[in-house]
Amino acid sequence: MPTSRRTFAALAVSALLLPLSACGSGSDGGGSGDASGKIEGDITFQTWNLRANFKDYFDGVIADFEKKHPGTHVKWVDQPAEGYADKISADAAGGTLPDVVNVSPDLVAPLAKAGLALDLDKVAAKYRKEYLAGAWASHRIPGMTGTYAFPWYLNTGPLFYNKSLFKKTGLDPDQPPKTYDDLFADALELARKSDGKVATLANVPTIEDFGRYGVELMNKQGTAFTFNDAKGVQLLAKYKELYDAKALDPQALTATPESSGKKFLTEAVAMNPGSALDLGNFKKQAPNLYKNIGITDQITSTGHVNMYVMGVMVNSRTRHTAASVAFAHWVTDAEHQMSFAEKVAIFPSTAGSLDDPYFTKEDGTDETRVRIAAAKSLKNAVNYTPVLFSEQMKTALRNEVAKALQGKESPKTALDNAVRACNTLLQQQG
Repeated sequence: MPTSRRTFAALAVSALLLPLSACGSGSDGGGSGDASGKIEGDITFQTWNLRANFKDYFDGVIADFEKKHPGTHVKWVDQPAEGYADKISADAAGGTLPDVVNVSPDLVAPLAKAGLALDLDKVAAKYRKEYLAGAWASHRIPGMTGTYAFPWYLNTGPLFYNKSLFKKTGLDPDQPPKTYDDLFADALELARKSDGKVATLANVPTIEDFGRYGVELMNKQGTAFTFNDAKGVQLLAKYKELYDAKALDPQALTATPESSGKKFLTEAVAMNPGSALDLGNFKKQAPNLYKNIGITDQITSTGHVNMYVMGVMVNSRTRHTAASVAFAHWVTDAEHQMSFAEKVAIFPSTAGSLDDPYFTKEDGTDETRVRIAAAKSLKNAVNYTPVLFSEQMKTALRNEVAKALQGKESPKTALDNAVRACNTLLQQQG
């Protein structure tokens, strides 16, 4: 279950070029697109790596739906995380895409472009007010009108820091950085005081980091990336300064989220992003770190933290549009999202749910403190990663960032090259 940021390959180009006659799992010619009809019929619901841990929960959700709507039958299929994007691509190309599909924004974009994702603004606009505005907007596609999936569960997290490392190098352990200027200054100071032995960060900047910094990532038409502006160059230049001073871990160029987490766990770096789930891991695997753990907010120049979001899409070619829309809404309504959030460390996307005592009432534990802080920040969070930003584009950006940090290219040249490569890939998407 992807409760933190998980990256998956973008759908194959074939999925982008599908004929609009492609059909759903119960379809032989396409659906009417009318959700106002009688809620009946057999539909298929596909989730993403959830059966192993949540079988009883989903069996109950489905049984209650079928009881409320006699004449409906929901077949639940669950796909493994590995190869999920490829599976959706193959189903879309073969006309066997399920009626209701668990997606992330980057997965829904090619399907929407191919006409296979139902536009909820046309058939389910009455539900829009039930969801957080930022969550509803997360499944919109630049250059297109409409919203192409119900928002489902969200996640975000704080920035953890090691109070002991701060204290050893003369930084105030109770005053973590709140702004980027603070972060860069503290990182350079920590590196200087430790003779380059302790880095503050273990990751190079990603597209979402540029977004948090306030960089305009893409034009409003969705036709070109623009993260090579002056602000983008400024951020990369700052990271170059950190890298040269060893305030950025030397292995950051090849780091993964897992390896960066291990660096923090072994107290080799001073700060790392995370979630409430990490606290139990710290307590078990690194009790000394847990004893000295500091928890602060994500750093952002925009006033909005980053949100990771999952969605539930309706296949536009389903024969049972009314039942499919009703079930997608059922799974993602406030009652069901709240019950799901109490089973795992995720957050509901429904308006008002984050005001529940579960997300607001302190009990003295760090886990609850993190949950409450994350819930508060999610109310106006955004998904910075553009829905059209594919895995190939992420690789292109990462490669150019590495060249800049190593001094092989200037930050400006590196970002110009990254934008050029990403725009070429964007044009190839169609």
